[in-house]
Amino acid sequence: MNITISDSIKYIGVDDTTIDLFESQYVVPEGVSYNSYVILDDKVALMDTVDKRGMEEWEANLMNALGGRKVDYLVVQHLEPDHAGSIARLVELFPDVTLVGNEKTFQMMPQFFDFPLEGRTLTVKEGDTLSLGSHTLTFVMAPMVHWPEVMVSYESSEKILFSADGFGKFGALSLTENEDWACEARRYYFNIVGKYGASVQALLKKAAGLDISMICPLHGPILKENLGYYLDLYNTWSSYEPESKGILIAYASIHGNTGVVAEKLGEILRQKGAEKVVVSDLAREDMAEVIEDAFRYDRMIVAAASYDGGVFPCMQDFLHHLQSKAYQNRKVGVLENGSWGPTAARAMKATLETLKNVTIVEPTVTIMSTLKDSDMPNLEALADAML
Repeated sequence: MNITISDSIKYIGVDDTTIDLFESQYVVPEGVSYNSYVILDDKVALMDTVDKRGMEEWEANLMNALGGRKVDYLVVQHLEPDHAGSIARLVELFPDVTLVGNEKTFQMMPQFFDFPLEGRTLTVKEGDTLSLGSHTLTFVMAPMVHWPEVMVSYESSEKILFSADGFGKFGALSLTENEDWACEARRYYFNIVGKYGASVQALLKKAAGLDISMICPLHGPILKENLGYYLDLYNTWSSYEPESKGILIAYASIHGNTGVVAEKLGEILRQKGAEKVVVSDLAREDMAEVIEDAFRYDRMIVAAASYDGGVFPCMQDFLHHLQSKAYQNRKVGVLENGSWGPTAARAMKATLETLKNVTIVEPTVTIMSTLKDSDMPNLEALADAML
């Protein structure tokens, strides 16, 4: 890959195109990038390492960029293994390297590595600077975006923000060069960082005081143009405000009957003029994609079969994900199906009622086994209430 940042700042990251599940849970059909950068000045600073899966290629990229020089500083912005996985190898290569991190970084680092820290660390705090020569790094603490030790770094001479996991996205750079940024960035944000909106908001407020011309994240492409677009999206996402007007219908169907009702309800909503309707089968579609849509749109309908005195498991799982990611500020409709004692609505509402600023719309619709003509007025009423 030929990724240009500047004459003195080099991209040395790697693509992982063989990984099946990111964090052992998120499908990444186009892989993921592990980004790492090196600043070549009077002193050489390395900005994070990469996952062990890409360590060999990363090491070759590093040594090529160095051209015989040594690494003076390793800035550890995030200790998660997909970024810190090659730290021990770097220490082997450059035993005199100084590790730069905050107090929490060095509290946590011994949990991952057994090399001694004494004499090789530089502990920084909010606003501290590190001069490399003509380049100066300013450190900005970003706790819980999305681990407690996270920090970002601003290089003032070239106006570059090294943003850790912020502004990251799924997708290997070699496979996604011409793809839309927002889709996989949105899925990445809500499923990985989404719970920590308040922390992201705090970081955005700090970033607003910086003159930024380029954002270098730890996953995904370097962002060089129209930075306001990315910042505005992150502000919307981290405020838990809807990005678009639309209705997600997320359904959990055992034998297909609840799915028929969900599709019919989607048809009714479109006929009535809904701006956007997305119908998703929770048993078969990527859960992370459905979570993304739940946060993207301003309204949602959950439709599920009753099961074992509660709700069909994939719906329970979906609602648990929403709860853990702090879903809020939305209007939600509820539809249940049952053959003798419907219980799904009660179970779904029990979770929905724990969510902040979520309004449950009436009527709650109950279907007995299969959709019948007599059910249509209730579907029409729910559609009208959602609109």
